[in-house]
Amino acid sequence: MALGKWIGGILGFMSAGPLGALAGIVLGGLFDNMLDAVNTPDSQQAFDYGTSTQHTNSGQRSSFLFSMLVLASYIIKADGKVMHSEMETVRQMLRQNFGETARMQGDEILRRLFDEQKRVGSQQFRQTVLECCQQIARNMDYSQRLQLLNFLVIISKADGRIDPSEVTAMKECAQWMSMSADEVDSMLGMGKDDLASAYQVLGVSPDASDDEVKKAYRRLALEHHPDKVAALGEDIRRAAEKKFQQINDAKERIWKARGL
Repeated sequence: MALGKWIGGILGFMSAGPLGALAGIVLGGLFDNMLDAVNTPDSQQAFDYGTSTQHTNSGQRSSFLFSMLVLASYIIKADGKVMHSEMETVRQMLRQNFGETARMQGDEILRRLFDEQKRVGSQQFRQTVLECCQQIARNMDYSQRLQLLNFLVIISKADGRIDPSEVTAMKECAQWMSMSADEVDSMLGMGKDDLASAYQVLGVSPDASDDEVKKAYRRLALEHHPDKVAALGEDIRRAAEKKFQQINDAKERIWKARGL
């Protein structure tokens, strides 16, 4: 299977550090060859998509997608088993958001990540994921990390029951990426239509004052705005728009209940 489209000619920040090392293991010689290619001045034109902005965006997108699969492999195995429903959710997510080629290649990469986890053991792989999250924190802005976390929450919901070990694993990833574990709780409340979940989405207590609720909404609206992830591609932006709408739906339920 040709996995080159996942890293294209632009490797972004995952060309080094723990993500780069893991990509080298999972993608093999293909990754090393592309590293050599983009690091050779004479070959830069071969990977020139037109502008430096396109170079940067392609690298951000490739790194985002690979990072998502690395963390997904950790979350899916958190309860000690790989559920068909979770794998199918990843496939559907990749197909709907990134296309059929990404679906096929992403499925293969995910399976290779599972093989690597089995080879090194769960504790060593956990350490690798921790280091990858730290690299992500250094190179992705907060809104991009929020969208990455959102995809993990969607995957964890796939079988209709979220195992506590999966929640723990997602909160670990959030904290390793220099985010609050409360972001996971907020996202777990999205897509529900009850008032308690609406407060969970905004991350405030039902006893919070109107000013506190409004402040919480403004913060979420700013951090989760779809334009914040536009550089990662229109498909990821559309996924962010759905999440943004769920935040607004939660806000409307609270506003209606409070008569605001």
